[in-house]
Amino acid sequence: MKQSLIILLLVMYSVILLAAQLIVHTNDGVQHPFNLSDIASITFAAEPGPENFVQVPTGTYTMGDTNGGGNSDELPTHSVTLNSFYMSKYEVTQGDYQAIMGSNPASGSGVGANYPVYNVSWYSTIKYCNLRSIYDGLTPVYSINNSTDPASWGDVPTFNSNAWNAVTCNWTANGYRLPTEAEWEFAARGGTSTPDYLYSGSNDVNVVAWYTSNSSSSSHVVGNKEANVLGIYDMSGNVYEWCWDWHGDYSSNPSSNPTGASSGSTRELRGGCWYMSASNCRVSCRDWSAPYNISSRFGFRLCRAAN
Repeated sequence: MKQSLIILLLVMYSVILLAAQLIVHTNDGVQHPFNLSDIASITFAAEPGPENFVQVPTGTYTMGDTNGGGNSDELPTHSVTLNSFYMSKYEVTQGDYQAIMGSNPASGSGVGANYPVYNVSWYSTIKYCNLRSIYDGLTPVYSINNSTDPASWGDVPTFNSNAWNAVTCNWTANGYRLPTEAEWEFAARGGTSTPDYLYSGSNDVNVVAWYTSNSSSSSHVVGNKEANVLGIYDMSGNVYEWCWDWHGDYSSNPSSNPTGASSGSTRELRGGCWYMSASNCRVSCRDWSAPYNISSRFGFRLCRAAN
């Protein structure tokens, strides 16, 4: 017992000697010697996430039409468990897109650097994701013909492409990607099942969404409606957002980190848009289109793994 006490005192003495050599940086910009009394004021900040991204926590929720009155493809409701991931606070803007792709495809439905980009196909979104990942020094997520370099993929197809349809996703890479449909809905719900809002962040569509009744037939600058509880904007309305998944039927079975059907002819779109009704802006509403289609209603949002 006595020996243990001596050892403890020696350890404490060593810590005090080490602390005496440390320097404390305070808000006045001056370096001060470390005092034991400083311990109470030290705070440790968590490592920040990517700029303009929100970390969506690990969680389990009920996916599908939990409020009733939706469409048949929103059923059956089912339990989904997801690992944590990062979701961008804003839809990809025209300025973002032009900086990486070299041109702005948007025209006629709201034009400006801070408007959401539109007239983008699903194919063009995966090219953007890899190019931006490379630009930012991240590991690209998507591979076509075993290559993550979009320079080797050729031009973005304007028709159905078997090669581009066979794209694979490295889910552990730290680069940019489209969210899965399940990730999208969980983020739109605020990473929680309570409250079970009809739209992303509210039961009042006018508070959170640009849609047919308030949009003046145009998209709007991102982030001008209220965010949901996670701080994510425009997940209801403004422009539809492409997701990774092939469109397919739901199963009633619980699932973990689902990535959608293994094949199909159309990819998922979520969130509704400036042209559509409030019903299309519900967090559970599903829409879809061929991956080569473009529209003034179609945009996208980025996601990243949180490894």
